[in-house]
Amino acid sequence: MNSKFQIFYPLLLVAVLGGGVFIGMGLGGNSPDNPLVFRGSEADKFSQVVRLVDSEYVDSVDMTGLVDGAIQTFLQELDPHSYYISAEERAEYSEPLQGNFDGIGVEFRIVKDTVMVITPVSGGPSEQVGIRAGDRIVTVNDTSIAGKDITNKRVMELLRGERGTAVDLGVLRFGQKGIIDFTITRGEIPIQSIPVWIKADDKTGYVRINRFARTTYDEFASALNGLGTGIDRLIIDLRGNGGGYLQTAIELADEFLVEGELIVYTEGRKQAKRTYEATKKGKLENLEVIILINEGSASASEILAGALQDNDRGTIIGRRSFGKGLVQDEMEFKDNSAIRLTIARYFTPSGRCIQKPYGNGVDYEGDYAERYERGEMLSQDSIPLSDSLKYKTKSGRIVYGGGGIMPDVFIPIDTTANSKFLSEVIYNGMINQFSFDYADGHRAALEKYGSAEDFEKKFNIDETLFNSFLSYAESEKLSPTLGELKRSNEELKMRLKAGIARVIWGEKGYFTVYLKGDKEFKAAMEYGRSN
Repeated sequence: MNSKFQIFYPLLLVAVLGGGVFIGMGLGGNSPDNPLVFRGSEADKFSQVVRLVDSEYVDSVDMTGLVDGAIQTFLQELDPHSYYISAEERAEYSEPLQGNFDGIGVEFRIVKDTVMVITPVSGGPSEQVGIRAGDRIVTVNDTSIAGKDITNKRVMELLRGERGTAVDLGVLRFGQKGIIDFTITRGEIPIQSIPVWIKADDKTGYVRINRFARTTYDEFASALNGLGTGIDRLIIDLRGNGGGYLQTAIELADEFLVEGELIVYTEGRKQAKRTYEATKKGKLENLEVIILINEGSASASEILAGALQDNDRGTIIGRRSFGKGLVQDEMEFKDNSAIRLTIARYFTPSGRCIQKPYGNGVDYEGDYAERYERGEMLSQDSIPLSDSLKYKTKSGRIVYGGGGIMPDVFIPIDTTANSKFLSEVIYNGMINQFSFDYADGHRAALEKYGSAEDFEKKFNIDETLFNSFLSYAESEKLSPTLGELKRSNEELKMRLKAGIARVIWGEKGYFTVYLKGDKEFKAAMEYGRSN
């Protein structure tokens, strides 16, 4: 090969490739005579790229999916709680916080390929026409819904619908022959954020709050009315409560605080400081209050717990809460999708921002595992505390920020009954299934106990019944070792009993039994008596 050609060949190749680039650009609408120029902000650049792809890209493109994915990725780079939500997802996510939906009003479970009514919603359309717990729904509008292909999603699609519309159900009922036909007019069905309240003793009320929805304040007032007079101590269970509406938490805190006491304040880069103080409407300012929290208590739960703790108005019992101190605002698009963007941080009255660390290589989602590995779930001494995050309550008590609400009374997680067998029968739904089958087959005898309280006192899981459960588990290829059986025996019996009570008396039945063995609840009861 000519030596001069060897020298100039690489340059020629570069020139040809470069020419190819310019030739390619000249084939579209943005030729050198009409170049694409990005103008404006970085946000304008993104919108121009989207328009260019939509109009010029060589192949057809799912623009909705690409844009949705790009927005989601962008938001997730900001913080763990800013995100994009599609129109369909938005309706599903918002429903529990709105506190209602339209449907026929039944809690159901698919049992052996059949839709089984666990309980009709009190006062709902199904209860009004005579649907009972234990009924099997086999047809909807003359279409069979029994069989292996039935799913929870499909059942909800069939039973839900616009209020005022009718749906025909075919029902099989234990002890009766043939299908019973019902026509039910759909209505507004409440979603309870307070599934249970119980009078724990003559002076103590217990209220469990699952989420802070729009209806929670009214539900709370109803629960207190149900507890009646004579209550001078209230246990509020916020364990596993992931939060909800800020305003709802403020309204509940206001009930316990004196006019003018600070509940919470928020502040952000573009959001001026905004304070929320108690008003004079509080009716529970002299009621002793104890809050139960754990690592699943977040956001609005932490606002309520922090407000009462910092004002020395309540005792916090349990384990360190989740640590979500970021405030999101929802911005809606024309297609009903939306973004939920973090706009501020919230601070407890003492000045604590309880948002746990994120970003910069922090494993935010792995926080629970990290807490467990360093021993925090078993020992309060393993909780990382920093003097730079030390604050004082109204009376001068020391509290800490930096990631969650620290309890006043620490209760370690109970691992004494843990076993692989217990975990597997819970995870696979075997306790629920066996409890349901037993209760459904002995409904008349169980109802003779009259109340969940009498059932809890008088009914026991005897060895015959317990062995029946073990045989059922074995039929599903699960058998405990002798060590596992010894360790988990009492826990298994308690869960079976609570599961049976739930079928007959709903959540009140379940918690009437379950709380008897609950370490955090028992600590709350003992603390109230000894302090």
